[in-house]
Amino acid sequence: MPDQSTPQALPEARTSGEAEAGVPSETPSPEGLTRRRLLGTAGATGLALGAVGGAVGYTAAPSPTTPLSSIGSDEAMFHVKHQPGITQGLQARGHLVAFDLAAGAGRKEAAALLRRWSETARRLMAGEAVATGDSDVARDAGPCSLTVTFGFGNTFFARTGLEKQRPVALDPLPDFSSDHLDRTRSNGDLWVQIGANDALVAFHALRAIQKDAGSAAKVRWQMNGFNRTPGATAHPMTARNLMGQMDGTRNPKPADSDFDQRIFVPADSPKDPAWMADGSYAVVRRIRMLLDDWEKLPVKAQEQVIGRRKSDGAALSGGGETTEMDLEKTDAHGDLVVPINAHARITRPDQNGGAAMLRRPFSYHDGIDPDGTPDAGLLFVCWQADPLRGFVTVQRKLDRGDALSTYIRHESSGLFAVPGGAAEGEYVGQRLLEA
Repeated sequence: MPDQSTPQALPEARTSGEAEAGVPSETPSPEGLTRRRLLGTAGATGLALGAVGGAVGYTAAPSPTTPLSSIGSDEAMFHVKHQPGITQGLQARGHLVAFDLAAGAGRKEAAALLRRWSETARRLMAGEAVATGDSDVARDAGPCSLTVTFGFGNTFFARTGLEKQRPVALDPLPDFSSDHLDRTRSNGDLWVQIGANDALVAFHALRAIQKDAGSAAKVRWQMNGFNRTPGATAHPMTARNLMGQMDGTRNPKPADSDFDQRIFVPADSPKDPAWMADGSYAVVRRIRMLLDDWEKLPVKAQEQVIGRRKSDGAALSGGGETTEMDLEKTDAHGDLVVPINAHARITRPDQNGGAAMLRRPFSYHDGIDPDGTPDAGLLFVCWQADPLRGFVTVQRKLDRGDALSTYIRHESSGLFAVPGGAAEGEYVGQRLLEA
């Protein structure tokens, strides 16, 4: 779990109030009303992780309508340069789901499926009902920062006769010493990431995507996750994971001069196919945290494992959370203040030839095993322009002596090519499937 920071929402996420100006009017639902029109989402301000304001449920109201809270009205755009769900701030609820194409389904069926999925995602992200057969699960809610992101796995290309279009970067990940992988919960032909700041809105999108798959594809695996709810802290701050540690202090930031270079595939990439322009590669890992063992450690020992203070995320070498870590600082006994095998030391880009990735994970808790052990941990999702230079470089370094490895176990894995965003009138993946 490389040590990197929570990204802030970019301008492509906007409130529904902003969305009303200068864009096509909403498409009516079968009842003649969109969710947004039903509720009246006047002028609320969209907020990223740590936003202030409680999420309040509203039922249909007579005119004048009651405006949504800021959480409910916050909207991410579907037609953007990079697919939604990559640069937005962490969302309170998430679902990761992989599909395999059905027997006999090929390129034609895949294209039709991505066309259906893209239209459903566009409507739901705008706070509208699906075109037909909406379940009404999210009828009373606004967009709630919903994002839906689509990707292709290694096996998709052989299934659709598009082997010549498969990126070299989709070669299978190497084996790592911390791997205890369940192959049935790894990889897949297609991958969908769903995130929202409301659990019902996220579930509604999950069901709609699953129903849209129809006979073309079946679910291979699904994982459900969560993060801190916006507004739960007094001010925006880096999220904590289930170990209680601030998780993501050194994430690349969109304001960084080399952010796009590290995270997104350039249009003129010499090693990636043209359809991947403005896209990214997602590594997905279900990382179980051995919480019973971890929680037996005193706080000081936990901090030595991570290399940062648990209270505020600051490096053990001193300062605040964002203070640069002093890797050479020693204590009165001449010992390194930040241990040589501390997780935060090992994962630093300057310790890995500049390798970096954008982490955007969810925590998970899937109950208790028969022996009483919690099945909980991190649904690790990271984004990079080149997974060999990003994730693989850092994970190999972690394999050679990360103090945290004693307390975690990688239980499933996937690597997916996520193309750039769909332009107006396009569906995601069209430049691949209709080339």
